Amino acid sequence: MELRLLITFEKVASVLSFTRAAADLRYAQSSVTSQIRALESSLGVELFERLGSRIRLTEAGERLLPYARRIIELSDEARAAVVETGEPAGSIAVGTMESLTSYRLPPLLELFHHRYPKVRLSLRPTLGDETRQALRQGTYDIGFLMEPDTEHEGLESEVLAEEPLVLVASPRHPLAARADLTAADLAAAQLVGTEPGCPYRDLFEESLSQWSPPFMEFGTIEATKRGVAGGLGIALVPRVTVSEELASGALVELDWRPPFTLFTQIAWRRGKRLPAHVRLFVEQARRLVSEQQG
Repeated sequence: MELRLLITFEKVASVLSFTRAAADLRYAQSSVTSQIRALESSLGVELFERLGSRIRLTEAGERLLPYARRIIELSDEARAAVVETGEPAGSIAVGTMESLTSYRLPPLLELFHHRYPKVRLSLRPTLGDETRQALRQGTYDIGFLMEPDTEHEGLESEVLAEEPLVLVASPRHPLAARADLTAADLAAAQLVGTEPGCPYRDLFEESLSQWSPPFMEFGTIEATKRGVAGGLGIALVPRVTVSEELASGALVELDWRPPFTLFTQIAWRRGKRLPAHVRLFVEQARRLVSEQQG
């Protein structure tokens, strides 16, 4: 089996699309199709079922996939061990969410941009379930999660920090001067939040499920903050995202603590041998987030 055929197979198996695989690999789609056919011919089995415009792995394809990934990873490891470049180099596909990208990761991104210019970072904005699935499939190399659970099926993960959450409002909001707020008080107010799937939005909504309050949805943290500052409602957000607004008085913290805890984590596929430049990324993420906490 040729390595290039296995690389193409692994990419198609990860994204389940010949078109997307061709774009990611920078091949013509006909080249991807011919390479898969060549691999199937050499093995004497079909690796994909064609279902109209969709494809899925056959049983043989499912059995081959973990071996293909191990061979590719070993090949990358061997190349890194033999070829000394003198500085870290390679690509890293990173799944992350907006609040982390904007408020936790800038020092890490700046470090790699200036100190390790041969490491190419590709940030993919996704939320928890999608990030975990992409890591298991090998579409992402590394993923940042903000979750209450710290164990994830098929993944290795490391907690970088407990992520403090804060309920915020405009200083002019009626609840701003109230103490000992209850869940019923919050459910009676206008709630502002990011889109469903955001972990702190979903957990906040679940904690108020007895009242089923409606949320005014904003697509981003920045839009949510502007809406709250404008008096449109109250929102639960990571403290790191509103530290400047709290310090300036543009927003105030309400007297309520969420009944759940979130942890910012870094994760990768279980059993994956991380190349040196990816291990460096993990080490620097660990260090910089720890310094932020200090």
